[in-house]
Amino acid sequence: MKGIAGFRIRMADWIALLALGCVAADWRTAAPGWQYDFPSDHHAHDQFKTEWWYFTGNLTNNRGQRFGYELTFFRQGIRSPIERTGTTSRFIVDDLKFAHFTVTDPAGKRFLFHQKVSRGSFSDAGFGDGNRLAWIDSWNLKMNPDGSFDLAADALDAAIQLHLVAKKPPVIHGSGGISRKAQGAGHASHYYSLTRVETSGSMSVGKGSFTVSGESWFDHEWATNQLAPEQAGWNWLSAQFEDGTELMLYQMRLTNGAIDPISSGTFVREDGTSVSLTSADFQMTPEFFWKSQTTKANYPIAWRVAVSKEQLEFIIKPVLANQELVFSPLIYWEGAFDLIGTRANTPVRGRGYLELTGYAGSLAESLNR
Repeated sequence: MKGIAGFRIRMADWIALLALGCVAADWRTAAPGWQYDFPSDHHAHDQFKTEWWYFTGNLTNNRGQRFGYELTFFRQGIRSPIERTGTTSRFIVDDLKFAHFTVTDPAGKRFLFHQKVSRGSFSDAGFGDGNRLAWIDSWNLKMNPDGSFDLAADALDAAIQLHLVAKKPPVIHGSGGISRKAQGAGHASHYYSLTRVETSGSMSVGKGSFTVSGESWFDHEWATNQLAPEQAGWNWLSAQFEDGTELMLYQMRLTNGAIDPISSGTFVREDGTSVSLTSADFQMTPEFFWKSQTTKANYPIAWRVAVSKEQLEFIIKPVLANQELVFSPLIYWEGAFDLIGTRANTPVRGRGYLELTGYAGSLAESLNR
């Protein structure tokens, strides 16, 4: 993994800041009043310390086999905007660049995951270069003039080359331009999603290569000081229903095991309009736990979800139990699922992705391994 040995401390610093909410001087924090502007906001926001571009999708190949994928690019600011002024040396690093790539193969009972970390000193990694929004080596995210995206990643056992076209406009999460993650000023992010993105292209898994098609979900989020010290991690899901609606929910988990009432979500209607949800509008109840033999973490990977505001109830079941990413020092579960339920007493099915963090010890505790 290129450059990772020299960046273990900085990776730990990133997670510590995310978990503990330490505010660095001179960084801008997410505050009410942000006016989103597209396509400009698809690009990097280097006045904020932390940012990610996150793609997940459920795809089918030309033989009818099901696959899931994730490709996420992370930007973690090292030098503040003020410190960057007037500096041109390529050996001074402004941002740490890293990315995660996974492929879920339910039929083959395989979950493949990879990480890249880079200084980007020689333009081998970065953010914002013509139509490239983010890249590390051959892993890259491109935005085309027509608003579509191209996504690529490769490893010894998996690869994707995908073309993505959004079927709905961006959905803004939260209110006043911010998505709150904890009580108090600054504990928030600017956060939007493309909730239904038509996807086509090619995929390789093991020795097999094939064409694929399906739907993806794109999240873009940036902030400086999201989380609070008493928060251990989160439960997050994105769901795409066959009736043309979508749903995003997140629960912030406290170190005492309770759910922070600041938790929230967004329901997206068929026409692209959205409804904001507070923690009182939905319930997430674990139905099944899977214990990792690698980390001994016990993850709630199946859930019963109820969104009373939309008369929506469903159960999510992962397509594969083991979808745990084990990196040093960050460990989390992120995987594809199927769902079945009802909306206004009408049967509904769908697919999505579930993310569970802080179960292999809190985010802060993971640094001490």
